[in-house]
Amino acid sequence: MSKHDFKGESRLMGVKMGRRNFIGLVGAAAAAGLVPGALPRALAAEDGTLPMGEKKPFSFEGVIGWAREQAKQPFQAPQVSDALKNVLSRIDYDAYQQIKFDTEKSLWWNTDGVPPVAPFHQNRGTMEKVRIYTVTDGQAQEVQYDPSAFDYKGDIKAADMPDDAGWGGFRLLYDQDHSRDWLAFMGASYFRSAGPLDQYGLSARAVSVNTALHDTPEEFPRFTEFWLEPTHDGGMHIYALLDSPSLTGAVQIQCQKPNDQDITMDVTVRFFTRLAVRRLGVAPLTSMFWFSETNRDEAVDWRPEIHDNDGLAIWTGSGERLWRPLDNPKQTRTSSFVDQAPKGFGLMQRDRSFANYEDDGVFYDRRPSLWIEPKGDWQKGMVQLLEIPTDDEIHDNIVAYWTTDEEVPAGEERAFQYRMHWMVDGLYGDVKVGHAIATRTGRAGVPGQKRPDKGLKYAIDFAGGALANYTTEQKAVVPDVTASNAAIQNAYCLRVVGQDYWRLVFDIFPDGNGPVNLRAALKTGDRLLTESWVFEHREHNF
Repeated sequence: MSKHDFKGESRLMGVKMGRRNFIGLVGAAAAAGLVPGALPRALAAEDGTLPMGEKKPFSFEGVIGWAREQAKQPFQAPQVSDALKNVLSRIDYDAYQQIKFDTEKSLWWNTDGVPPVAPFHQNRGTMEKVRIYTVTDGQAQEVQYDPSAFDYKGDIKAADMPDDAGWGGFRLLYDQDHSRDWLAFMGASYFRSAGPLDQYGLSARAVSVNTALHDTPEEFPRFTEFWLEPTHDGGMHIYALLDSPSLTGAVQIQCQKPNDQDITMDVTVRFFTRLAVRRLGVAPLTSMFWFSETNRDEAVDWRPEIHDNDGLAIWTGSGERLWRPLDNPKQTRTSSFVDQAPKGFGLMQRDRSFANYEDDGVFYDRRPSLWIEPKGDWQKGMVQLLEIPTDDEIHDNIVAYWTTDEEVPAGEERAFQYRMHWMVDGLYGDVKVGHAIATRTGRAGVPGQKRPDKGLKYAIDFAGGALANYTTEQKAVVPDVTASNAAIQNAYCLRVVGQDYWRLVFDIFPDGNGPVNLRAALKTGDRLLTESWVFEHREHNF
């Protein structure tokens, strides 16, 4: 398994949240009429490939129908034997590295135009197995679990796996380089792509349930079965069932990788609620942010910056571009950006300079940006950003999603469509205005003079758009800075000498009467030259 990790755990609203995988939260029942019943341990196929079950008719409409009907039934948690629990509990990160799948047994091995698919072994973070099927000409066949497809180098052996063991997930390999993978599904409803720069970073998931509620634990629906249908042009159509105590779901993801610069996924989701869901999160993204140049004064690590992504970008329904730098707050914080018919949002990695990370092991400079492009009418709602305090890079502490923030009653159906863009660029679309490239903070005041006891200085760099056409001497570019519950002083902007980008600087002094929300941009006359930089101020101790 390349570039996947099992790391430490953080706590999210009373629910244990692992770095990449979520442990034993929910399960699923078999899909009656769509998939075969429970099967005994399969014998390896004589030709060395994975054994396959009998053919059954398949359609996405059938998956939707199963999810709709299953939501009318009480939730049935999956049964995991004590024998399997005992074995999987021994498969931690180090033990997992000693278990290797024989890639020559991958599905569609050496099939022109089809990315090979290699199943994952179960581990202590994936106690509940998933079922995998191939789809050809409307017929599905189950890929039956075969422990002999793995090479066991450590203490765990194939003979140790009980009869109720199964697949932990799967990954898509490059069809021209089988040592590398570009897409992986493992744990709850999580999946992620290595992106154009071949480095895993943030994750996506099919849905979030009751995220960031102080009096209700978050629920993590899980994929229970997958159907894989190759497009024979390098892509893959992935269909999946979701199940949890509160809802079921049918998911279709059409993955395309036409070249090494573009990875897109067209997603269709249908959710059916068993119980009332107080907050349904659509297109949720999960990432890690420890520190950047913004909060470098609080860092304890020798590396200059450590983060999967450095900001949340939003393209509103009215056409405004917003940039919210990510932060590592002292307390869990939720920020909401109300909008109607949004053009998109995403967690982006704009800083691509290796020198700003100095990490040649996990390459934060290569981690992908992920943009969500809504399809159809998403109506009125909000993008919510959840930031959880962290003291290390092993914890996912950032979540972003779209929600109406209205309770979805039991027995309801919700449908959404969107396109996911796994990108190198930290911008999506035809951006005609300048964009923020760095946010720095320091003590307020003027060098050489007594510094005030309170206050913070912000220095924001903007590049792109028409900014390079202006000079400081023209005095045509001016700062536009506003704040709630605070005074702004010493605001000015200038074009950085010898560079084509501009710097906006100001001091802020909170009045102590509530949260301080900042908004800043550069403009000429009444016209904005940049996106709107937005931030929730907090004090730093220098």
